[in-house]
Amino acid sequence: MMRRVPLNDLLRQNRLVQEELGEAARRVIERGWYVLGSECADFETAFADYCGVSHCIGVANGTDAIELALRAIGVADGDGVATVANAGFYASTAIHAIGAKPVYVDVAAENHLIDIDSLRQAVAREAVRAVIVTHLYGYLADVEAAIAVCEPLGIPVIEDCAQAHGASRNGRRAGSFAAAGCFSFYPTKNLGALGDGGAVTTSDEGIATRLRELRQYGWDKKYQVSRPGGRNSRLDEMQAALLHAKMPYLDRWNEDRRQLANRYSREMQNPRVVVPGNFGPDNVAHLFVVRCKDREGFRQHLDAHGIASDVHYPIPDHRQPGYQAASGSDTLKETERLAREIVTIPCFAELEEEEIGQILGAVNSW
Repeated sequence: MMRRVPLNDLLRQNRLVQEELGEAARRVIERGWYVLGSECADFETAFADYCGVSHCIGVANGTDAIELALRAIGVADGDGVATVANAGFYASTAIHAIGAKPVYVDVAAENHLIDIDSLRQAVAREAVRAVIVTHLYGYLADVEAAIAVCEPLGIPVIEDCAQAHGASRNGRRAGSFAAAGCFSFYPTKNLGALGDGGAVTTSDEGIATRLRELRQYGWDKKYQVSRPGGRNSRLDEMQAALLHAKMPYLDRWNEDRRQLANRYSREMQNPRVVVPGNFGPDNVAHLFVVRCKDREGFRQHLDAHGIASDVHYPIPDHRQPGYQAASGSDTLKETERLAREIVTIPCFAELEEEEIGQILGAVNSW
C-alpha cells in the first residue's frame, strides 16, 4: 500500500521537543498567571534579541499584528496602503479592518515578491500612506529597495514576516529592516505555536508604546482608554512559553528546510515544472512552490503517487468575491499569471528519506 506524504506534519516536530513543551506548559499552569505575565515578557525579550530589534510586542495572531502595526504608524480610515495581491489576503484583511484602501502592486516573476518598479509607479500614481512588504514562502523580499523608494516620500514601510522567521541578509533578520515587522506564529509557521499567536517587532520607541496600548483596548493605564483603535489582542502565557521553548531549534529547523529545498532544486528535473533556485540565508523555505502550465493535471499526478499538494494562493486579493477590485488591479499581470500556475509541494524539516525520494520520483515522472 502506497504511503501518503503529507504537506506538513506538526506532530513530528512537536515530538522532537515534547519534553521542553511539557515543561513550559507545566510552568504556566503551576504559576497561575495566564495573560501578559512573565512568560510573554521573556519571550518578547528573546524574540526581539533574535530579530535584532529593541522591542517585540506579542499579539493574538499575525493579522492583528499587521492591523495594529498600521494603526501604530498612523494609518487611518480612507488611507491608501500599498501591498502585493498574491499572499492570501492577510494584509488586505488588516487594511480593510481599518477602513483603509489597498493599493495593489505587482510581483516579480522570478521570486513572487514585490516588484520595486511596480511599487515606484504605485506611489507616484496614488496617495499612499504606508507600504507593506511581504516576505513570501520564506524568501526575504528586497525591503531595502522598497525603503529607498518610500523614505524620501515620508512613507513608512512595514514587513509582513509571517513566512520568514529567521531569514537574513547582510547580518540583519526579517523584522529588523522597516518601521515594524509583523509575525504570525500560526502552527504551520517555521516558528509555530500550538494555537494562534503573533508579534510586532520594532526599534521605534513610539511605535512600541502605541502597540502595547493598542493590543489592550487602547489603555495607557488600567481602564483608561487613551488611544482609539485598540482591541483585545494579546499573546497568552501558554503560547508564549511554548514558542520560547521552540526558539532554540528555529535556526536548525530552518537549515534543514533550506537543505531539503536546495536538494529539490537540484534533483527535480522535469522541463514541465519550474522550480525555485538556490536557497541561501535570505530564504528559510517556509513553502516550496513550483510552477507548471497544467496545474490540475500535475496535482492529480502527485495525488495518484501519494503526494499531498496545495496552492498558495489560488485567488489574488483583487479577485476575492467579497470585495470590489481595488486600486492598481489592472496592472497585476505577473500576479495573475502566477496564481494560475503555482503548486506547493511538501517541504518540512521532518520529512523522511523515503518520502523525499517518493516526492522527487513523482515530480520527475510527470
